[in-house]
Amino acid sequence: MVREITDANFDTETKEGVVLVDFWATWCGPCRMQSPIIDELDAEMGDQVTFAKMDVDANPATPQQFGIMGIPTLLIKKDGEVVEKLVGYTAKEKLEEVLEQYV
Repeated sequence: MVREITDANFDTETKEGVVLVDFWATWCGPCRMQSPIIDELDAEMGDQVTFAKMDVDANPATPQQFGIMGIPTLLIKKDGEVVEKLVGYTAKEKLEEVLEQYV
């Protein structure tokens, strides 16, 4: 299941293993297109990758910390370190390809 994370628990939730964080907002059209892809990948790769979402309007500190200017932005962390940052809508195939490098 895709987790909802906040500024308060971001570090704790993303410090171990491979974690993909989807930075999004309710008013963002491309974000709404990205969301079902994240859900599908969670169903397929959830045993290898933790999938999480962060609403940038409700949680402005973390996006600012990572210099996130556009959404959707997908941040991939491995053992607490940022290893990949994808800005804009990302197709499922491309996202799977990127994640495979880290699992």
